[in-house]
Amino acid sequence: MLRTIARIFVAVLVIVGIFVAYFAYQSLKDDVAQLWDNFHVKIAEYPQPKKTVWLDQNVSKEKLSWFYHADQGTRTFGIPYEWFMALQRPELFSSGLLSDSVYLDRYGFIPDTVIPGKKALPIGFTQGGPMADPSGEPWRNPSNKQDMTGVGLTCAACHTGRFTYKDTAVIIDGGPALTDLFKLKQGMGVALATTRLLPWRFSRFAERILGPDSTVEERQELKDQLNQVLNQYKQVKGLEQNVASSSVEEGYGRLDALNRIGNQVFSLDLNRPENYRGSTAPVHYPRIWNTPWFDWVQYNGSIMQPMVRNAGESLGVSAELNLTTPSKGLFKSSVPVETLHAMEKMIAGDPPVKEFSGLISPKWPEEILGRINWDLAKEGAALYKIHCQECHRPAFGSKAIAEEDKDKFFTDRKWWTTNDINQPMLVMEMIPIAHIGTYPAQAADMLTRTVALPGNLGITNDSFGFALGDVVQKVVDYWYDLEKTSPEQRQKINGYRPNQIQAPLAYKVRPLNGVWATPPYLHNGSVPTIDALLGPEGDRPAKFWLGNREYDPANLGYKIDQLTNGFELDTSIRGNSNKGHKFSKEYSKDKDVPGLIGEELDKKKRQAIIEFLKTL
Repeated sequence: MLRTIARIFVAVLVIVGIFVAYFAYQSLKDDVAQLWDNFHVKIAEYPQPKKTVWLDQNVSKEKLSWFYHADQGTRTFGIPYEWFMALQRPELFSSGLLSDSVYLDRYGFIPDTVIPGKKALPIGFTQGGPMADPSGEPWRNPSNKQDMTGVGLTCAACHTGRFTYKDTAVIIDGGPALTDLFKLKQGMGVALATTRLLPWRFSRFAERILGPDSTVEERQELKDQLNQVLNQYKQVKGLEQNVASSSVEEGYGRLDALNRIGNQVFSLDLNRPENYRGSTAPVHYPRIWNTPWFDWVQYNGSIMQPMVRNAGESLGVSAELNLTTPSKGLFKSSVPVETLHAMEKMIAGDPPVKEFSGLISPKWPEEILGRINWDLAKEGAALYKIHCQECHRPAFGSKAIAEEDKDKFFTDRKWWTTNDINQPMLVMEMIPIAHIGTYPAQAADMLTRTVALPGNLGITNDSFGFALGDVVQKVVDYWYDLEKTSPEQRQKINGYRPNQIQAPLAYKVRPLNGVWATPPYLHNGSVPTIDALLGPEGDRPAKFWLGNREYDPANLGYKIDQLTNGFELDTSIRGNSNKGHKFSKEYSKDKDVPGLIGEELDKKKRQAIIEFLKTL
C-alpha cells in the first residue's frame, strides 16, 4: 500500500514538474532562444584541401611570411596574445583551442604554410609588443607581473585571397579575403564569457596563464581582468544594438571598413558614444597589387597619401590611440609607422616605367584551372578594347593583346601623372555614381557622416572623412617627432604625396589585371561572377550564398550554392544592390541612362571577354 502511494506521489511530482517546465519554457522561450543565439556561433565547415599552392607574384616566400605577420600595432580583440593562445573555442562541449589554425580557418583565416614546417599563426594574425589594459595601464600577468603582449590583425588578414578547385587551394596574395570578422569577434566574446562563467573552463585558462601554483588572489585578479574585457565587449555590443536598424550584415568577404574605422577612432577611442554609426555600406575587400602607384585609393577615391591610408587602417583595426588624456600625449599610438612604410615598399616595388614590380597580379594557373583558349582570348582582347578600355585603361601583360596595343598602358602619358619627385602615378578615373549606377551608399555615407569633436584636438572640420585624415596625420606626425624623423625622410615615407582627402559621389575604376582572382564583383560584392556582371542586369542573382571557396573557372567567380552557416546576400537590402554597370541593347552613345554603360553582350562575346581576362 505504501509503495503504491509512493509511486502515485512520484508520478504526480513528475507530471507537475513537466507542467512547470512547459509553462516555464513558454514564458521564457524567447529568453532561451536569445541566450542560445548569443552563445552559439554559426560558422561554416569546409573540407580540407589535399594541397595548397602559392602563385608566383614576384615576392619571395620569406618576405610573404614577414608580411603576413608584420605588427601594425593592432589590438583587434582587446585581449593579450597570451590569452588568445589559452582560450578554448566558444563551443560549450569543445576542449580545443580558439587559436588552432584549423578552427580559425572556418572563419576564413588561411593557415600559414608558405614556408613548410615553420610554426606560425594564421595569415593576418600577429603577436605585438606590450599592451595596455582597458584602464590604459600596462597589462601585466597577475602571477609573474610580466608585460602581456598584444594580438591583432594585419593588412594580410583582409588582403590575402584564396579559392579551391577540386582538391587544391590557391592563395592569391594581395587579393580579397573571404573572412567573416563579425563572426570571429562573436566567437571571441563567447569564448571569453564562458571562460569567466564556467568554473572548469576558468581553471584550465588560469593554469595556462598563471601556472599550476597560482594563489587565490592571482586567480581573482585574472577574473577581474576578464570582467574588464567583458565589460568592454558589452559596451560595444550595446552600441551595435543602438544602430542595428540602420546596419547591413556584412558576412563573408565584406566589411564596412570606413564606417568601422570611424567608429573605432571617433566613438571608442574618443569615448563619444554619439559618434557610433551603423555598418551601412559593406564593401568587398579590394585587391592591393599596384595600388601604391595609384593617385587615389579607396573605392570612392577618397585618400591620396599612402601613409594616411595605411595608418588609418591600423587605427581602424584597434591600434592603441590616446585622444582623451593630454598628459599622456594626445595622438600617441601603437602604430609603427616604419613597419607600415616597409610593407608599402614591398607591395610597390620600383616606379612603374615599363611594367609593375613589387607584388604583381597573379597569372591564371592553367595546370590547375585549365588551358586558356588563346584564339578566343584574342577575340576577347578586341572586345575589351571596345567595351572596357575607356574606363579600365588599356590592358597589359597579355599575349592576346594586339601588337600595336601592347605598350599603350605604360607609354600613353594621358593615363599618368607624377608625385612630388616626378615618379609615375596612375590616374584613377572617378566615374560619377549618376553614370555608373551602382549603389551609392559607400560614397554617399562618407560624404554625409559628421563627428562630434572636442576643441582640444585642434580639428575644425567635422566631416568624417576630412576629420579622419586630420587625426591620422597628427598620429603619424607624433611618431615622426618622437623618432626625430627628418623632413626628407617624412616625405619619403609619405610617398612624396600630400595628405589630401576628397569625398566625391563617384567610384574609381582601375586596371583589370588579375580581376579573375577577385570575386565577388562590384564594390559591394553583390555580383558573384564576371559572367553575371557582363550579362543582362535582370539575370544577376537576387540572392546568393557567400562563403563558398570552390572556384568556377567558366564564369570567373565562386560557386554560389547554399552553404550551411554561410551568408546569404540579399541584393534587395540597402547597401547590397547589384544594379548598375549594365550592358543592354537599349544602349546609345547619344543618350545617357544611369547605370547603362554599353551595348548588350551575348553569351559568345561574354565568353571571349572572360577568356581574355584570364590572360591578364
